[in-house]
Amino acid sequence: MAKSKRSRAITMLFIGNSFTQRNDLPGLLATLAAARNLSVKHELISVGGASLRTHWNAGRAARAIATGGYDYVVLQEQSTLPVKNASRMAENVRLFDAVIKQAGAKTVLYMTWARQHSPEAQQVISSAYTTIGEELGAIVVPVGLAWQTFLTSHNQPRLHDRDQSHPTLAGSYLTACVFLATLLKENPIGIEAGSAGLESQDVNELQRVAWNQRGLR
Repeated sequence: MAKSKRSRAITMLFIGNSFTQRNDLPGLLATLAAARNLSVKHELISVGGASLRTHWNAGRAARAIATGGYDYVVLQEQSTLPVKNASRMAENVRLFDAVIKQAGAKTVLYMTWARQHSPEAQQVISSAYTTIGEELGAIVVPVGLAWQTFLTSHNQPRLHDRDQSHPTLAGSYLTACVFLATLLKENPIGIEAGSAGLESQDVNELQRVAWNQRGLR
């Protein structure tokens, strides 16, 4: 029997820093996707605190894109750069987007979240990602907007770690659910895999917010 299209492997390269590496976001996404009969093969190029320009100058990421045969390349900018210098961020994304398109892959922008002590920054972050995403025809995964929606009406579980910046396990889980819903177009509601360490009622709410975010962008 021929394999269904849905069972094919999707290959992804993640380029970013600890916002992607913490709690193994690529692995979480792969686990959720497997529950929907999608195979996600992933690689991660991560440097702590790095901007996309840091990755570009190092050269490793561009070489990987050119030779890796990926379906998607996920770009995660340094978390405060969209606020401090959105035009610089846009320049960084354009550099990578040209290489990604040349390799036949699709550019995915991982919209991050505002730090806990400055939630008002989310509007600027969201605008920076959305603007360059529209310019380049890239897929924008609205993680920061999903965090904002959740935090508006929930005190628990905590999404920010103690440093008020990095994600807790719940924060990374919500992020993975948003990727599943937006990028892979699969409903996370009801998936049990990947939720170890989280309360079932919290998992249900995180899944719901991620799925509903599709219609709120």
